[in-house]
Amino acid sequence: MHLLSLREHSRFELERKLLRRHEQAMVQQVLQNLAQQGLQSDERFAEQYVYSRRNKGYGPLRIRAELREKGVAEDLISIWLDDPEQDWYALMLATAEKKFGGQPPADRKEMAKRGRFLSSRGFPSWMINDYLFG
Repeated sequence: MHLLSLREHSRFELERKLLRRHEQAMVQQVLQNLAQQGLQSDERFAEQYVYSRRNKGYGPLRIRAELREKGVAEDLISIWLDDPEQDWYALMLATAEKKFGGQPPADRKEMAKRGRFLSSRGFPSWMINDYLFG
């Protein structure tokens, strides 16, 4: 319960943490009980994780990879990342403006720097190219 009181966790994360100190059978029973009581939900975790990472300026590719690492099912990931209300291009523009200001890149070196930054943030290359070469 203490782990869940701090933040949402995926089932995979909870299982991994609990197995450090407890037996497999007990951990599975606890996880099943938490899910039945609505205290642990991968769907709720995915929603909150996407919201949190998006607000920090991360793009869909990075968030998708992070959710996969946390053991979230691909269908749940797609529900939250492929939502038509998610304007990833606008987020990328806001992230670039926050980092680099409103000025266009001065030269190729600056364009490459911006491209690397946005790529590391998890934005698709077609989106980055559209921003850089518009």
